[in-house]
Amino acid sequence: MSESAAPLLAATPPRPAAPGPRVLYPLTLTVNGAAHALQVESSVSLLDLLRERLQLTGTKKGCDHGQCGACTVLVDGRRINSCLTLALMQDGAEVQTIEGLAEGDALHPLQQAFIACDALQCGYCTPGQICSAQGLINEGKACSRDQVRELMSGNVCRCGAYPQITDAVMAVLEDGQPARDVAPAAAWVPGTVPA
Repeated sequence: MSESAAPLLAATPPRPAAPGPRVLYPLTLTVNGAAHALQVESSVSLLDLLRERLQLTGTKKGCDHGQCGACTVLVDGRRINSCLTLALMQDGAEVQTIEGLAEGDALHPLQQAFIACDALQCGYCTPGQICSAQGLINEGKACSRDQVRELMSGNVCRCGAYPQITDAVMAVLEDGQPARDVAPAAAWVPGTVPA
């Protein structure tokens, strides 16, 4: 071996070890009313589980950083960004996606209101917007247009259909869809969007 080749060989890093066998963990979820017993890797997000393993592609992958809200689903009735939670963290939970809101062929009141108010354009954000709106209603914190706008500010609509989205949510709120623990308007504090 020549002297000029010796430093190159010495500087070559060792090859990484071959990856070990995949470690799978048991996970039990109820998704849209159906029980699922799964085996998943610890790094799988709830979003990827829903889309890739359960083929529920209504929930969208937008930013994959929790900044756009396209991946919003309901977990035990509360809205969450499914891209920011590991599937294993939701073991035993009840998950509801956009596919689980309708009753057979009968659209959910929010779905009907989004159509009636023209609250969608390209439609990419719509599943997350509707799930977030249902979570907002479940939380019982929104009593006015300003509160709906503030509490849904984590859901981005790149087409700018915000006035129509607010109209749709208000139509359902005014129509009396049951909400849990409705807070009086005076109790609401601007800038308190749930994380």
